[in-house]
Amino acid sequence: MYTLTTKEGGDPVNYLVLPFIVMRMLHNQIWISVSRYRTAKGNNRIVDRGLEFDQVDRETNWDDQILFTAILFYIGYMIFPFASNLPWWRTKGVIMTAILHAGPVEFIYYWFHRALHHHFLYTRYHSHHHSSIVTQPITSVTHPFAEHLAYFTLFAIPMMTTLITRTSSIAALYGYIVYIDFMNNLGHCNFEFFPKILFSLFPLLKYFSYTPAFHSLHHTKFRTNYSLFMPIYDYIYGTVDTSTETIYETCLKKPMEVADVVHLTHLTTLDSIYQLRLGVASLASNPQASKWYLHLMWPFTFCSMLITTCLHGRAFLLETNNFQNLKLQSWVIPRFKIQYFLRWQSGTLNNLIEEAIMEAELGGAKVISLGLLNQREELNAHGELYIRKFPKLKIKIVDGSSLAAAIVLNSIPKGTNQVLLRGNFNKVSFAIANALCRRNIQVALLHKEELKMLQQRVTKSKGRFTLSPINTPKIWIVGDGWDEDEQMSASKGSLFIPFSHFPPKKFRKDCYFHFTPAMTVPPKFMNLHSCENWLPRRVLSAWRIGGIVHALEGWDVDECGYTILGIKKVWQASLFHGFQPLKIPHSP
Repeated sequence: MYTLTTKEGGDPVNYLVLPFIVMRMLHNQIWISVSRYRTAKGNNRIVDRGLEFDQVDRETNWDDQILFTAILFYIGYMIFPFASNLPWWRTKGVIMTAILHAGPVEFIYYWFHRALHHHFLYTRYHSHHHSSIVTQPITSVTHPFAEHLAYFTLFAIPMMTTLITRTSSIAALYGYIVYIDFMNNLGHCNFEFFPKILFSLFPLLKYFSYTPAFHSLHHTKFRTNYSLFMPIYDYIYGTVDTSTETIYETCLKKPMEVADVVHLTHLTTLDSIYQLRLGVASLASNPQASKWYLHLMWPFTFCSMLITTCLHGRAFLLETNNFQNLKLQSWVIPRFKIQYFLRWQSGTLNNLIEEAIMEAELGGAKVISLGLLNQREELNAHGELYIRKFPKLKIKIVDGSSLAAAIVLNSIPKGTNQVLLRGNFNKVSFAIANALCRRNIQVALLHKEELKMLQQRVTKSKGRFTLSPINTPKIWIVGDGWDEDEQMSASKGSLFIPFSHFPPKKFRKDCYFHFTPAMTVPPKFMNLHSCENWLPRRVLSAWRIGGIVHALEGWDVDECGYTILGIKKVWQASLFHGFQPLKIPHSP
């Protein structure tokens, strides 16, 4: 930037490096998002296996090679005087770059790649890359540093040759890197999209451009399809997998998968767009939390909110999982949490939810579970609005309240004889209060109005409700809408157990805070590589699990409105299918 502002015109090679870094990262991120979306849909997917957290962690440093290339570009600019003041275009240099890539680069890479599969090099280096059987775009650049160095040396052949011969240009240098990024991402995206008509019109194309299916076979069979981007050398040396064309054609015909259970959620904070599974992989693989650097993205964040507010939109597919014989999907309503509290948005939100329910019904889903505020009482009476409007629905609407109440009740330590209930009363809190009365656990309240309301809604309370000083009970059952500053008056070591969808703010460091109602999923729950909002890894909310258990048990009834299926019944069914309760987190 200094050079650009102090010298006449500046040098394009110098001041384009930083924007080029950003462009490459954005390019890769687009491939990541598109690949994850397409593999979730299932059509044209190549490898029908799931990603897991260990692969996401292993591939988190995918931007290292971008930074490394930028550093080498700066060093080369400083060392070689002929790298300065390059023109934007030279036809001769572009043609020479293409020829040098198709010849020396592809040829040397082929044999170097085969050498990397020798036991000595494979176990020490290349096995790191092949740990990812199910590839995603950034798998292409997940290598040990020694391999990165070797690959850059190889790709430097066209760049250095054109520089030395004074035929290079901005287009040749930067365009070559863009080509490498594009082909790398294409080969590892795990869905086939290369149109068959291209190979029909240009039969020789199969020798000069691989397809995602071609390279995917290298990751599943290891000893075939070694080429970089041009399979010609595999054909010459007889290492093309015999099933290449069959796999390619099969993937093109593969239809979109049909879900048995759909979970309908929505965006939460403004930054949550980056922490979705389709967003930044490293953020999505950890519990949602505020990140300072996301504030730097505020122009894009603000625009995304304006777009979701002004446009109607529709629910989009976020994630697909497999559990037992069920195909599970999560769909996202493109609206933020704050929009659910705007009255003038209620009609639009209900229309979006209705459309999602009808789409799931037409798709053959058995159950749809309403997550977060999609079941808000003020919005649709916990989903009962849709049952009344569409009485002939075959799909079962589940709000998961029974399991949420069961999880809260089973999170209360044994031997507890009194709890303090705080927050706005709703279906879950009434169910919890009713169950506590039956267990002879006293429910304490702070205000007479709350006491009166609870006595009216919970039958046979037998005097189990009482008013209590705020610092007496050590077990707090908390929901939305309570004064969270009340934490400061709680006894030291108090336990806060939320029954709400959203976690309370933590003001005390000498107290315990449980997770929002959730359970750990069984090991056989597949393709789970992102966190559900603020929950830990391999943990799902009660409302999402409630729909899954509903389908597993085959219950032919809706759970919406003020219907409670039976707390004990749902809890036992969840445990039977392998879902496990969470332990109380340690105090900070």
